[in-house]
Formats: sequence, structure tokens, C-alpha cells
Amino acid sequence: MNKQPLIDFFQKNSQMSLETILNITGYYEEREFSKNEFFLKEGKVCDFLYLTQGLMRAYTFDLEGNEVTTNLFAKNRQIYDHASFFLQTASEENIQAVTNCLGYSITFEKMNTLFHSIPEFREYGRRMLIKELVSYKKRTLAMINKTAEQRYEDLIKDDKEVFQFVQLKHIASYLGVTNSSLSRIRREFSKH
Repeated sequence: MNKQPLIDFFQKNSQMSLETILNITGYYEEREFSKNEFFLKEGKVCDFLYLTQGLMRAYTFDLEGNEVTTNLFAKNRQIYDHASFFLQTASEENIQAVTNCLGYSITFEKMNTLFHSIPEFREYGRRMLIKELVSYKKRTLAMINKTAEQRYEDLIKDDKEVFQFVQLKHIASYLGVTNSSLSRIRREFSKH
């Protein structure tokens, strides 16, 4: 099993020594998800974290039963339902593969073993959680204090590849706009 992408991820996102990284990667298992396969279904406990070389989408349903995309996970993102994983409670979201995904998973138990036995990994985990918390906060604020056009532009800057693979209706719901509004925004951006 080639764990080089996992090693590269840790080298880029932590200050751990290569020896420590190689030890940690031994706890991860290679795992594949086919396009449209579910990583997690609503009502189930998220019992592992996943780092993918593909693309996944998290979604839930509004009160009228419409799908609402809550997150888009691009290449080299850690994928998991934070609340379900850390609290070991039922998830309120679905996470589904948008593309074929090849990646690496670690169970809740193994991650806790690493947190308790390797201080550098604990520090890495703390920094990654802060990064995710900041990302969620920025997204929440953007839904309030940015225009749909600004949110679209941010998505292009941050995760341009989602436009190649994610259905436009899912991108529209992620941005908090209607399909027709997204079409208008895309037309305006194509003129630039």
C-alpha cells in the first residue's frame, strides 16, 4: 500500500519528524469509495476519519425535504462529521463520494491512542481542529455578510475543482442560492 500521499499531507500540515509521521501512518488503512457511495449516512455514527484523493459532499435536508449541501470536501481534506466522530453520536448529515475516492482512514479508537501517546500528534490534531473551526466560522459569516457573487468567487479561489465534478444544483445549495441565481452569477463571471 502506497502511503506517500498521507506522508506528504502530514509533512505539509504538521511539524512532526518523518519518523513520527511514519509511525502514525501505520495506524491508517487504505480505503476506497466509488462515485455516489456513502461515506456516512444520517443516523449512523461517524467512526472513522478519512483523508481522500477525491471529492466528497456533505448534505442534509431542509424542512421541505430538499437536499442542502453543507460542505464540499476537496482533495487532501480530512473528511468526517466532527460532532458525530468526537462525541460518538448519530450524524445529522450524509457524506457521499462525488468522484471515485482513494484515501486513508483511521478509527476513532486509533486516533485516541495516537492523541494519548504522541504529543506531536495531539498538537497537530489541535491545530487541525482550530483550522476547521475557523473555516466553519468564515463560512457562517459569509452566508450573512457576503453576497452570493462573493461566495461564488471565494469557492472558485478555494476549491475550483468542485466545479468540474459537483452538480450545479449542489453548488447552488452550498452557496445558499437558487439554481437560476447560480446560472446568472456564472454568466456574469464568464464575461470577465
